[in-house]
Amino acid sequence: MWYCSLNEALRRSYGTKVYKLALSCVNTCPNRDGTVGDRGCIFCTGAGEFAESGPVSEQLLRAKARLADKITAETRYVAYFQSFTNTYASIETLRRAFFAAIEPEDVVALSIATRPDCLGAEVLSLLSEVNRRKPVWVEMGLQTTNPATARYIRRGCDLAAFDAAIERLRSIGITVILHQIIGLPGETAEDIFATADYIAHAGVQGVKFHLLYVAEGTDLAEEYRQGRVRILEPEEYFSLLSGCIRRMPPEMVIHRLTGDGAKRNLLAPLWSGNKKWVLNGIRRYFTEHDVVQGSLYQR
Repeated sequence: MWYCSLNEALRRSYGTKVYKLALSCVNTCPNRDGTVGDRGCIFCTGAGEFAESGPVSEQLLRAKARLADKITAETRYVAYFQSFTNTYASIETLRRAFFAAIEPEDVVALSIATRPDCLGAEVLSLLSEVNRRKPVWVEMGLQTTNPATARYIRRGCDLAAFDAAIERLRSIGITVILHQIIGLPGETAEDIFATADYIAHAGVQGVKFHLLYVAEGTDLAEEYRQGRVRILEPEEYFSLLSGCIRRMPPEMVIHRLTGDGAKRNLLAPLWSGNKKWVLNGIRRYFTEHDVVQGSLYQR
């Protein structure tokens, strides 16, 4: 078993354990306020499940306090703007939030979750400026390359938007991370592996894999209750995830192996709520099946 985990990549870079601190600075999305759509993606609850709120400096302190029993004087952090679309606000708002987040010496990088259609010239200029101070990562929810699935989940932007955003971000030296959801309704293994192949060759530096789970309060929950959504069993997910990992280039940083929403909102699958059990199951499957990142990658 071998894959390039975020934990190990950060430890190599900074020589110590690095934790992500989930923050927020924007309270909406163009897929919710009527600009692109008004209901958001079908699976989305809106706010990041574990993000703090309030002034950024206070968010950082609260987020660190939640890790108090794990940290040491050497611990470092990535400030992670997780909720909604974190480049969808005035430049003044974003500037204050981003620079406040990287101000502490123990924050070594800034990660920003956003959409490819919210990266205009002013935003890119700001990201470039911040990146000169500390490394900036931009995360985007690709989820799938299948156009029919993208319409079903109401992503609200096409694949060409991702191509253009990746090119613009890479031209200013920003690290790019794409998200893929495994188990979207109607997708075959071939669809899932086609998305993985796109990510592998898109010129990005990281990927987050998510199991499709159903959260209360989403339109996907209604689809699930009506019997129109089948959720993967553990071994199915482990197998599909393995196929995706094998397709990634060896140097691609794997930021996440599964999704884990807040247990209070989790409708299905209930097995996904036991994160430790899921991660142990993934690692056992990887070991038993000799999963090596890059073994199916072709440059």
